[in-house]
Amino acid sequence: MDTIYFDNASTTRIDDRVMEKMIPFFTQEFGNANSAHQLGRNTKVAIEDARESIASLIGAEPSEIIFTSGGTESDNAALKGVVGATRKKEIITSPIEHHAVIHPAESLKMQGVRITYLQPDNTGMIHPEQVAEAITSDTAIVTLMHVNNELGTINPIREIAEVCRERNVPFHSDTVQSAGKIPLNVKEIGLSALSISAHKLYGPKGIGVLYVKNGTPWLPWLQGGSQERRRRGGTSNVPGIVGLAEALKISINEMDENFRHCSRLRDLALKELKARFGDRVTINGPVTNGVPNILNLGFITDGEHGLDGEMLLLNLDIEGVFVSNGSACTSGAMEPSHVLLGIGIPEPVAKSSIRLSFGKYNAENEVIYFAKKLEGILERMMATTF
Repeated sequence: MDTIYFDNASTTRIDDRVMEKMIPFFTQEFGNANSAHQLGRNTKVAIEDARESIASLIGAEPSEIIFTSGGTESDNAALKGVVGATRKKEIITSPIEHHAVIHPAESLKMQGVRITYLQPDNTGMIHPEQVAEAITSDTAIVTLMHVNNELGTINPIREIAEVCRERNVPFHSDTVQSAGKIPLNVKEIGLSALSISAHKLYGPKGIGVLYVKNGTPWLPWLQGGSQERRRRGGTSNVPGIVGLAEALKISINEMDENFRHCSRLRDLALKELKARFGDRVTINGPVTNGVPNILNLGFITDGEHGLDGEMLLLNLDIEGVFVSNGSACTSGAMEPSHVLLGIGIPEPVAKSSIRLSFGKYNAENEVIYFAKKLEGILERMMATTF
């Protein structure tokens, strides 16, 4: 095989059907959606059609959909917008959120905001009763991701949303890793806000959605234009918006098929790993009840010492197998994953860990090839560890 791509949680290959929808808006229909002439009006119609489609797909109203540059901007805008509107001084979250949530939350400390971190269990889950105990009269927002990007853990956001609703506190969820992969309906769940990024679901990079429920206290974060009803300034990324709508539609329509496909790949990977490595491989996070497309693995030698995860990743890269050692936004850092440390994984194992993330373009023979290559790499690395 030339290459095997098991890093779909970082980004996905764009679906050909999505690209086909986008191309006219790079070529013939290239107008600025704020222009009054026909080309501008055509792109404005395309944007509003996409907005209506996305709203329908997630159970929202079109007026609640705001187009952004992606998940990071959406997370920033949600937190800073609600804190600015409520003028309250507490954010409740967890220490294993994506840095697109943790970093803006921490930056708000300069405005006197305090951060309350809820401790996840050993699978990475936050429980509703923890949220209920933590909320105070000064809580501006609760923000907890739907699916953890490194572990695949699914948080019970419906139950958490109920707790927040009873206490009249806005609840935001980063759904970047769940949208298009598992059911997501904002009205059924009861979310106040959520974030989506197109490139995680076979769409283009540089485009995302911030959903803000009508009536939620929120102020625009990015200003400077009348776009998005003055809620997000900047020239509209029309090809991206059209591509996002198409990618979300395809992903939801094919969700069950893709879920079953990734489940087969995960089951095969676990079978191959167990047969080849036994207790030398550990599963970080949920063994069951997580999303099937994310599998986080740690490797140990004598029960105490972990392997060099970065070297393991590079050896796989040489063999044409592309995986990650955590979030793509933090890869390259020498420190162990804050997510793994946050659920109590020992540092040596955390440093040895890699994340596989499967997608619809992967095949079972790729899993077997990966396991064979991994076996040879681990034998070499373990022989030189001591």
